[in-house]
Amino acid sequence: MRKVSVFGATGSIGESCFDLLMAQGGAEAYDVVALSAGRNVARLAEQAVALKADLAVTAFDECLPALREALAGTGIEVAAGSQALIEAAYRPADWVLSGIVGAAGLAPGFAALSQGATLALANKESLVTAGPLLMAEARAHGATILPVDSEHSAIFQGLVGEDIAAVERVIITASGGAFRDWPMEKLAHATVAEASAHPNWDMGQRITIDSASMFNKALEVIEAKEFFGFAPEQIEVLVHPQSIVHSLVGFHDGGLMAHMGVPDMRHAIGYALNWPARKPLPVEKLDLAKIGQLDFRTPDLERFPALRLAREVMETGGLAGTVFNAAKEVALDLFIAGRIGFLDMATLVEKVLGEMSRDQGLGIAAKDLDMVLSCDAEARARAMAICEHGRI
Repeated sequence: MRKVSVFGATGSIGESCFDLLMAQGGAEAYDVVALSAGRNVARLAEQAVALKADLAVTAFDECLPALREALAGTGIEVAAGSQALIEAAYRPADWVLSGIVGAAGLAPGFAALSQGATLALANKESLVTAGPLLMAEARAHGATILPVDSEHSAIFQGLVGEDIAAVERVIITASGGAFRDWPMEKLAHATVAEASAHPNWDMGQRITIDSASMFNKALEVIEAKEFFGFAPEQIEVLVHPQSIVHSLVGFHDGGLMAHMGVPDMRHAIGYALNWPARKPLPVEKLDLAKIGQLDFRTPDLERFPALRLAREVMETGGLAGTVFNAAKEVALDLFIAGRIGFLDMATLVEKVLGEMSRDQGLGIAAKDLDMVLSCDAEARARAMAICEHGRI
């Protein structure tokens, strides 16, 4: 039986993974080592019981009593806190899903790789903030990283059997989010509720707002550079409202290889779970005749400045991705809290990048994870200071 762990088990990615594990035999087919979640301990307990997990971990110490009560008498271990997450990731497993949102998923991912596991990576921030270190860690321990973002899974699948040197370009598609057709003058007044309504996907609030601002796509552009080694100029973005084509790989002979499917994250998760084999998945089959047409358009960089910033981050390299992601996470928190407007998020990120580039330079490669985390903390502090001093 394969040993598996799922970090971020109660989020949208984690729930899709749980669905697939249960569809493929659940506890009879998989030895579930660890499951982790945030505050939704009731659901975490349900999953842990259903999959007969060895360990259930909540990221928050104050949630431990509720988790312990929910799993009393089951024999399932419980733990809480960031260090407990890392310790859980050190437990030997064959396949580990990194579905924690944000930089919080970075350390558990490194821990899993150190055990030689196959890391199914849905935590895009890991590659954005510490891509070279993460890839080096995988090589050092004979571990494998498989992309779980639908766009990067699509590129990965499009490259099967191909020579990556023959790739001329890759095209990452974006739904355009909730505001793809809004008049520009309305964006400054967009509310959290409006930004939280994705037209195609059922996702958590944070990633849905990131989709509306295109910060999610900006992270994915950087992620494509770090994971596949593409040059920035090889990576393109197209707005594709239907979200049917997830990415395209273009070759020097002019051919384009497209990966298509209904908007369902179980495609990418299932591919990573069963790789290198393909197994039947409980997903809707694509009916192109019913869809009728597919639309594509160039993204408006005035509407989506995050994409421009991603280009600058890739050109700078080094710690620029760490600063970009940290400032973005703070900006998103501030927007959700009602302290800044929708368009202010990109302004804040740009200011933090500018300040830290001026003061210390960002093109320096990170020597280790501690250097990344230190830079992350400084970027967050600067973002908060800029907001508190009214400099947005």
